[in-house]
Amino acid sequence: MSLRVLRIELRRSVAPWAGAVVLANALAFLYLVNAAWWRGSTAWTAQWTTLALWTRGLLFYLWPLAVGLGALQGLRDHRSKMPELLTSTPRPARHRAATLAGATAITLASAFSLLVLVGAVQVVANTEYTHLGWLPISLVGALFLVAGAVLGMGAGRALPSVLTPPALAMGAFVFTVLMHMSVGRTETNTAMGITSTEPNQVSLLSPAVEEVRDVLITLSPAVHVGQTIWLLGMAATGFALLVAATPRTRLIALTPVVAGATLALLVLPSDPRRMYVVDKAAAELVCDGPVCVARTHQERLADLAGPGKEALRLLHDALGAQAPVSVRENTAGWPDGSMPQWSRRTVLFDFDDEIIDAAQGEALTRALIAQGMVPGCLPVGWSGTGSDLFARTVAVGWVLGDLRPLPGPEPASVRREVDAETRPVWKKLKALPRAEQLARINATRAAAISCRGDAFDVLSGGASR
Repeated sequence: MSLRVLRIELRRSVAPWAGAVVLANALAFLYLVNAAWWRGSTAWTAQWTTLALWTRGLLFYLWPLAVGLGALQGLRDHRSKMPELLTSTPRPARHRAATLAGATAITLASAFSLLVLVGAVQVVANTEYTHLGWLPISLVGALFLVAGAVLGMGAGRALPSVLTPPALAMGAFVFTVLMHMSVGRTETNTAMGITSTEPNQVSLLSPAVEEVRDVLITLSPAVHVGQTIWLLGMAATGFALLVAATPRTRLIALTPVVAGATLALLVLPSDPRRMYVVDKAAAELVCDGPVCVARTHQERLADLAGPGKEALRLLHDALGAQAPVSVRENTAGWPDGSMPQWSRRTVLFDFDDEIIDAAQGEALTRALIAQGMVPGCLPVGWSGTGSDLFARTVAVGWVLGDLRPLPGPEPASVRREVDAETRPVWKKLKALPRAEQLARINATRAAAISCRGDAFDVLSGGASR
């Protein structure tokens, strides 16, 4: 394939329009929809890995579009009514196929690269942590678009009908939906007996990835290798269909995609905890004395160190030998639906926690004290409030000697409810002798950290449920 022929193909075919359509749809989806990819430490412009994962997530919609556009490109010869003329020329069919596929591959890969570049410009301004661990995620994403388009071209040439492009696009979309919602999910029960689902091995044949919930989670190398094998088989089948001239050769052309899927399933991990893993380099701790954050958030350590040390001092004054001795960002990467595991000696926090996010100075100190006293027992991935908020408010008030609302986004109605529930308990607790206050606070903290009782019930003087 000469560069001159490729330039002509790019200038006269619909390949550039395919790239433009994919890029425009992706940017419109990102910028016009106010969704999770704009929020917290997992925003698509906050870190390199989240950028790669969120843009990969867009393939849920973009990949079917690429398959359909590829099929439309594959119909070109049929629409021009010149297949017989082309087969009579001395130029090999594989050369024409390479030119057609190469032009579309270049434009789609360029469109996806520009999408990543738009986010990368903003990531550079938002984080000091740079690495290349995100690059395989994006490279495989671009390969998904290219392989899907080439497969669509081959199918369009093998089934030259005006219905082929929309049928293929819809089929590809149904495939991604099934991988994301039913076929690619396995039902499981958490330690609390709560039924949920998690991705299985087959789901990794889909171009999309799970929603980004933790900035430290990334895809494992085995996933990249397995998906690359699957995509190479898909692209090989598409190219073979482009050059196949008989029903028999078209049937043989399906071999690479079947073999690719089979080999990929042998390589892809079956355990969800080996699909999505903690990035150990990003989770490495960077510390200022007893206050530590993950390397991926190292630029936030300066603002956290002072309030963190002050929180530890106040906790030691209140709890004595039972007080925690360090403050550390939680880097465990607990799976969704599992119960969190807390520590008596370490205040574990998450920058996406509502009481930590956007808190500064004195408010951040109060938030860290709250996390050290009553860290919360909602299953991972769940949201909401409850009696933990009441217990946390009273416990922080006891440490600081002042009952006030905690930092957070709660509306005024919730704050009034919290005050109504906590003030009687606060007054009752302060009326007790100091030794009994400390005993009740320690019992409350033990129930909260172990997640085996109702912390507010214990703090109120009732039996732990």
